[in-house]
Amino acid sequence: MAPPIHYRASRWRYRANVALRTIAGTVGAYGVAALGAAALARTLPMARVEAVTFATMIAYLIAPGVSIWAFLARGPWRAVAGVVLAALALGGVAWIAGQPA
Repeated sequence: MAPPIHYRASRWRYRANVALRTIAGTVGAYGVAALGAAALARTLPMARVEAVTFATMIAYLIAPGVSIWAFLARGPWRAVAGVVLAALALGGVAWIAGQPA
């Protein structure tokens, strides 16, 4: 006997929830960490090599934080929205900081 339709729908919803959070926590974390490193490297007041090295080390802390947050968010769409907003903010900072004065 097949499970009831509402049970199958809830299984589908749960799997989509986990898949969306996994994508936000992996691909999104990589993007946010890369943009964070770029923004930080361009805004730190130190030599370029030191700024890039320090920003890259901080990016290794940003990525797991974004991944954890993707699964702590109240809903999957909030997780995606948070990752997208963080990426837009950091991308904007990196873009503005890269403009010549």
